[in-house]
Amino acid sequence: MLRFTIRRLLQAIPTLFVLSVLVFAWLRSLPGGPATALLGDKATPEKIAALERVMGLDQPLYLQYFNFLGRMLTGDMGNSIISADPVLEEIGRSLPATIELSAVALLFAVLLGIPLGYLSASYRGRFFDNATILGTLTGVAVPVFFLGIVLKYVFAQELGLLPPSSRQDADIDATRVTGFATLDGILTGEWDATLNALWHLVLPAIALSSIPLAVIVRITRASVLDVLNEDFIRTANAKGLQATVVRTRHVLRNALLPVSTTIGLQTGLLLGGAVLTEKVFVWGGLGSLLSEGIQRRDYPRLQALILLAAGVYVLVNLLVDISYAIIDPRVRTS
Repeated sequence: MLRFTIRRLLQAIPTLFVLSVLVFAWLRSLPGGPATALLGDKATPEKIAALERVMGLDQPLYLQYFNFLGRMLTGDMGNSIISADPVLEEIGRSLPATIELSAVALLFAVLLGIPLGYLSASYRGRFFDNATILGTLTGVAVPVFFLGIVLKYVFAQELGLLPPSSRQDADIDATRVTGFATLDGILTGEWDATLNALWHLVLPAIALSSIPLAVIVRITRASVLDVLNEDFIRTANAKGLQATVVRTRHVLRNALLPVSTTIGLQTGLLLGGAVLTEKVFVWGGLGSLLSEGIQRRDYPRLQALILLAAGVYVLVNLLVDISYAIIDPRVRTS
């Protein structure tokens, strides 16, 4: 298992290298450039040329890339054009909010999606199956931001059951330790802060989990139906094995292979949904950083966030491969 993991890690290095080249080239090809964005209204050809010399942007592209790569490997992603703070510090302040929201949304999608998909396959063609299919189609079709607005209007504004925005109430005097609102409350024993943070998570997490939940349900249903038609399932039933054993050890275990891939892909896609969800619920995570960076052409911030998203995809794919190897040991030899 260790050799398999090391082999997958080594295979990820060329991927990250190619991604860094693509991100560097794409940002340098955008109109205006970093110097123009920094100078703003004060930009003149003379000032732009002078600032480009200071920033090294007048050098050949390959030298610029190697300088960029060297700084990146030492943890220097530059300073934000908007705030002048180091980009990694900005990300460090906002990352916990996005991780917390994405983790709860993914947990909700997985814990609800796999059982729903399994039950839908078990009751194929019946009312429950048809209702589940209709619900998943709706979940995929409705945009995240629109669902967020609807949930906010109904449950926060009209019914007053849930908070409409932010991570915690303004009057909550919570001690910050890790940046994760729920975890900080647990570590410090401030249970009112934990419950308040969880209460604020409900609406944005439901909105963000809508598409992953729908996709996981559909993939689980299709995968379970495929496994149920396999010869070894008929053999297990013919031997008189208990239904619980057949479902868990034979059906569900084999059906989880494509489901684990789907969960990995949906994890990577959560960042895109988080941008819209955080905007609707004023969440203050990476989505807000990315949105502001795009609007104001903050190249260092965009560069760091895009590379972070790419790194998350690579890490998620690695975890998917490892889960494959755990579920099906035959994968370790490939």
